[in-house]
Amino acid sequence: MVAAIAVLMTGVATFTACDKDDDKKEDNTEKKEQQEQQDAIPQGYVDLGLESGTLWKDQNESDFYDYDAAVAQFGDKLPTKEQLEELKNSCQWQWTGSGYKVTGPKGNSITLPAAGYRNDGSTYGVGSLGNYWSSTSSSSDWAWYLSFSSGSVGMGSTYRGSGRSVRLVYHE
Repeated sequence: MVAAIAVLMTGVATFTACDKDDDKKEDNTEKKEQQEQQDAIPQGYVDLGLESGTLWKDQNESDFYDYDAAVAQFGDKLPTKEQLEELKNSCQWQWTGSGYKVTGPKGNSITLPAAGYRNDGSTYGVGSLGNYWSSTSSSSDWAWYLSFSSGSVGMGSTYRGSGRSVRLVYHE
């Protein structure tokens, strides 16, 4: 009888150990998959969890650019009008006092500073306005951009020769 109990206890212990090993394997597989997804994101970009799969750079380029210079320098890394509209419509926007913290469906966020804009050599709206070029022109002299202040976020079209901020995107 003692031998039967020992066999039964050993069988239970072995079965339990197998279950724990399986749980550890599943946990390790999930962690490995999450790490592979993070490794697939280029350095300096953030996955906000947008439906399009667009990744947003974690900081602005360092100057104001006129439209043609931005398109020439950054090409398809400049967001389209549609990508800016997706950012505007699919994320939560929280004013920080000097720009917006933009949080995507995954809970990750980027900060868009209110860097202002440049027109005719003068800079306006630093700390209160943000203006970011898209790669989409609206006519031969005008192009689309994202614009914001502490109370609103929207899209506009302006003269391509004016200076706007640039935030790059990555999309496979």
